[in-house]
Amino acid sequence: MPADRRPILLTNARIVDPSRDLDIVGDLLMTDGQVRDVKRGIRAGGVPEGTEVIDCTGKLVAPGLVDMRAFIGEPGAEYRETFASASHAAAAGGVTTIVCQPDTHPPIDDPATVDFVLRRARDTAIVRVHPMAALTKGLKGEEMTEIGLLKAAGAVAFTDGAKSVTNAKVMRRALTYGRDFDALVVHHTEDPDLCSDGVMNEGEYAARLGLLGIPSIAETIMLERDIRLVEIARGRYHAASLTCAESLEVLSRGKQAGLDVSASASINHLTLNELDVGSYRTFCKVAPPLRPESDRAALVAALRDGLIDVVMSDHNPQDVETKRLPFAEAAPGAVGIETMLVAGLRLVHAGDVPLTTLLRAMSTRPAELLGLPGGTLKPGSPADVIVVDLDSPWVLDREILKSKCKNSPFDEARLQGRVVRTIVGGRTVYELI
Repeated sequence: MPADRRPILLTNARIVDPSRDLDIVGDLLMTDGQVRDVKRGIRAGGVPEGTEVIDCTGKLVAPGLVDMRAFIGEPGAEYRETFASASHAAAAGGVTTIVCQPDTHPPIDDPATVDFVLRRARDTAIVRVHPMAALTKGLKGEEMTEIGLLKAAGAVAFTDGAKSVTNAKVMRRALTYGRDFDALVVHHTEDPDLCSDGVMNEGEYAARLGLLGIPSIAETIMLERDIRLVEIARGRYHAASLTCAESLEVLSRGKQAGLDVSASASINHLTLNELDVGSYRTFCKVAPPLRPESDRAALVAALRDGLIDVVMSDHNPQDVETKRLPFAEAAPGAVGIETMLVAGLRLVHAGDVPLTTLLRAMSTRPAELLGLPGGTLKPGSPADVIVVDLDSPWVLDREILKSKCKNSPFDEARLQGRVVRTIVGGRTVYELI
């Protein structure tokens, strides 16, 4: 990170802090890596000598985003993404904390690998990086990992990444054991047998394209099972990526029953639908697949109403060799850490989701679920802050993306809103030139 850590004063900004339902025009002062004060007229009352004063008239100031689901290639797949490249992409997208997935080579299933990730990220990344650890050894779904030791080593949650734990007995044990350590179990809800060889959402559009489909029931059945297990085990549970209306009904029943359950939706499923696959666009091949417009609209409504807790990028870089293939053969996944916020602003500009609600789901709520100190602008909190021009129009050129891979479903999309500055721990790590 840059060495300069002098005080920073952001003036005349629209300041939105979802953790306090705060939305004012005023100033924000940062000193010693922390938020010192947020109110009107700070500059008039005097600031420390040497303070960098930045006029943010017409701009939004908000907590840095916490991306709860991102794949980073280290260790083992550095050709796809590294902590350095992912962190630069994150900073450009307003993400100040990345939560990386354990499906690496080797997987993050022992304390030594957790330590490696934390050390490597500290040495090479310009934003904060926290690992989720594997829920089962080797991500095989057969034997639970040492949750207590992994959490003590620094793991913030437990998941098998893009794999589902199909063995209900193992899942129940993990939830029960995790409860004793107040550990969050994050699960990819997709029955692999029902998914089989499917490559996009099952339905009329897949039939027209001649592609094998993945039914939404593959997700709903797995989620229904998990909610029943949570009811027995009373552990903390988070559905990694919900995509359909039927799953939202299951989630709602779990929450109404008083269970400690929560869920994420990816920015892809909130802003795109199966029609975006178009003429076999492999950049829109993701897992779970993009669903019909009715499901997308249901997800947006669930986000607006607070049923969906978190919006994440589901950042999954794939190189040319795995994406420039026939649709059925291409690897699923899309880069998204750099476009998560600007794509989400589509929902705000369309009037579908209030700005505060979107920011809460991208910052405050994931920080709360993971026990991280970010996602807030309260005095004394880490000075992880972003400055956004909400109205700036631009067209995404994948070549400007800072990720190693360029497989963005928003390639050549017209966007409105752009991050102009990202501050982590009181240091500016990104500034739009």
